[in-house]
Amino acid sequence: MPRINLLPWRDELRAQRRNQFYAAMGGAFGVAALIVLIAVLVLDGIIDAQRDRNQLLNDEIAALDETIKEIRDLENKKERLVARMKIIEELQQSRPEVVHVFEELVYTLPDGVYLSSIKQTGQRIEIKGSAESNTRVSALMRNIDKSEWLEKPELEVVEVKKNSDSGPRMSEFTVFAQSVRITDEEEES
Repeated sequence: MPRINLLPWRDELRAQRRNQFYAAMGGAFGVAALIVLIAVLVLDGIIDAQRDRNQLLNDEIAALDETIKEIRDLENKKERLVARMKIIEELQQSRPEVVHVFEELVYTLPDGVYLSSIKQTGQRIEIKGSAESNTRVSALMRNIDKSEWLEKPELEVVEVKKNSDSGPRMSEFTVFAQSVRITDEEEES
């Protein structure tokens, strides 16, 4: 038996609802795709902005590293200059000391004692020479001990040598002493 639809409006309504459903599904997919596209674009914008900020920070850090390097170089130069100034100041202060030390050596030198070399390293002075006897070397050491500009005499070596068959015996010696530093208070007075 043939089937006859007596109510065709139901089929039309069903088809219309199906079309509306597909249109709503397509619209929903379209809106979802648009939302995803907008979200991707916004996130890409945020990521690009953060990359720009990071790059700016990296550039600033590199510039600050260069500045720190320059500051360290300047600090090293400053330290070297301060050290040089200190050495120059010490040399300026010790300039009159050398004169006083030589003058004092003249006064402390007893008769019969002959100096062959004088060497100063820092405050320590090495005095080499020869004397007619060991007592003269002792007198030199006592005179150094009483001196204003020399102190702490130390006898290193005394050797008795005969110059020739008929010549006198000479005592060759090495004495160490300390030179006295001028302090700022003594310099002013």
